[in-house]
Amino acid sequence: MNRKSYLALCFIMCITIFSPKALAASEKPAPPSGAMNFAPKALSAVMIEADTGTILYEKNPHEKLPPASITKVMTLLLIMEAIDRGELKMTDKVRTSERAASMGGSQIFLQPGEVMTVEDMIKGIAIASGNDASVAMAEHLGGTEEAFVNRMNERARELGMKNTHFVNSNGLPAANHVSSAFDIAIMSRELLKHEDITRFTGTYQDYLRKDTSNPFWLVNTNRLVRFYEGVDGLKTGYTGEAKYCLTATAKRDNMRVISVVMGEPDVKTRNNEVSTMFNYAFTHYQVMPMYKKGETVQQLTVDKGQQPNINVVTPQSVSLLMKKGENADDYQREVVVNKTVNAPVNKDQVVGHIFIRTKDGKEVNRIDLYPEQTVDEAGMWEILKRTTKKVLISY
Repeated sequence: MNRKSYLALCFIMCITIFSPKALAASEKPAPPSGAMNFAPKALSAVMIEADTGTILYEKNPHEKLPPASITKVMTLLLIMEAIDRGELKMTDKVRTSERAASMGGSQIFLQPGEVMTVEDMIKGIAIASGNDASVAMAEHLGGTEEAFVNRMNERARELGMKNTHFVNSNGLPAANHVSSAFDIAIMSRELLKHEDITRFTGTYQDYLRKDTSNPFWLVNTNRLVRFYEGVDGLKTGYTGEAKYCLTATAKRDNMRVISVVMGEPDVKTRNNEVSTMFNYAFTHYQVMPMYKKGETVQQLTVDKGQQPNINVVTPQSVSLLMKKGENADDYQREVVVNKTVNAPVNKDQVVGHIFIRTKDGKEVNRIDLYPEQTVDEAGMWEILKRTTKKVLISY
């Protein structure tokens, strides 16, 4: 090869090797800065801080997937809400129907006609994931499971769970019975507002029918309750279609975290990935408590109400979520409450907000505020007395 041919060949090779296409093919794209994949084996995952609802990690969070027994979080939520409203007591007796007793899968082996207290039914659902107990409670509260499931779906809509549709109360396989990791985090957070629930979900082992000839030993299906510091719930799930799912919650110091994974290949992977998510949260974040649950923030004037004034309170504890090393002084708090509202006032009515912002004005959290109690409209006689009293005082 002569010198001119050699130089020409070198030039062609340089053009080929260093062209943009060649470089693109030879280099692997770098992962985005700060990218995290704590749940590589999960089909879907999300992690939130419970007080603020701030998302700390997500992976396909809105994908519709079968939730298996995580469904029972909504069943437990409706039970706890019925107790709060006074419609149900822990000591109430619940009779098991033949249909409830016939449920397969995980169960506490209820017999047709067997009577058990609400408290023991909750234990059976929360600790042992009893499908039979779930249906028994659904029938007790709704009359039929179908009516109870309608209420489950209604409550899901109220909570903004846009990718959820329930077909039953226990999560056994059914067409179009779906949820998402994000929706599960929403209902888990709502359930945890009922602080008594962790008395059940955080129990590793217990007994049903303890003082009878037929005791039943309960062992929590969520092994993290025993093996990860701070875990006190919440609910496992498994079917052949859903694979291994878990919504777990852990609390350390003042911070509670909720982690959800769906579609994991096995229990060990599921637990390891949730533990990794928790490790990240507790290592990198902290919370500063600001208000306790039910704490009075301001007072509100109720025009023409049976009570002229009412306390405005927080529906749950309010905290400021910060990265470790940050200072609380870097954030600003503003309380905005209506000065006057017209009667009647419902205790579920939003009457103000707490805004938490960074110094440059970016909103990082907004907390709804509610009246401490319902206030009905005063009668004409009461309004007349009140008006007369004001006139007399002014003189």
